[in-house]
Amino acid sequence: MKSILISACLLGIPCRYDGKSKPKIEGAILEELKKKYALIPVCPEIYGGLPTPRTGSERVGERVIMADGTDVTENYDRGAKATLDIAKTLSCSVAILKERSPSCGSSFIYDGTFTRTLKQGQGVTAELLSENGIKVFSEDEVESVLKNA
Repeated sequence: MKSILISACLLGIPCRYDGKSKPKIEGAILEELKKKYALIPVCPEIYGGLPTPRTGSERVGERVIMADGTDVTENYDRGAKATLDIAKTLSCSVAILKERSPSCGSSFIYDGTFTRTLKQGQGVTAELLSENGIKVFSEDEVESVLKNA
């Protein structure tokens, strides 16, 4: 059985910046994923050493900055590398990650103004995984993952 990475918050694990989860993958779709894949929950922000809860962050160019101005780029880089190591160790070629996250966003992230304005772009982890040949999907693209299983 193939393994795929999946953002832990999407599976109901309360690891988001606000201490909550975003269980977007549930019910029949989750059961279908479990039939076809070994699901590997990941949270790059925790792997990078950030606490839960934590101040929200956004990408500002190549940096990641918390709303209070703290630069947490090193934490995000460390978490992305740890997630890539897990993907390589478990031969994961696919990841389903939380859209809009400064770590996990695959197509859209917040623009760094902390005004909830979206822009096209990838989070730090999604970008690193993509650069290393891992196909990254958002929680809205699970059907595509299932079709290509």
